Amino acid sequence: MSIFVVILLIISAIGIIVTVLLQSGKSAGLSGSIAGAGEQFFGKAAKSKEGAIAKFGVVFAVLFLASSLALSVFFK
Repeated sequence: MSIFVVILLIISAIGIIVTVLLQSGKSAGLSGSIAGAGEQFFGKAAKSKEGAIAKFGVVFAVLFLASSLALSVFFK
């Protein structure tokens, strides 16, 4: 059972790394904040891809947390 949890921990850690690297960078400065607000308000096409990546990130983070807690219980 602990081997399964370790494998789940490794997969979730790699998943978190990949989802963080796939997220788009935020624009900096005044022009980036104005353009970002316009894209959020008017353009919803990019939201689906970025939203899916963010949801996968949350899923991997929850799996990572749960598997870390499970390992701490197993080895206590």
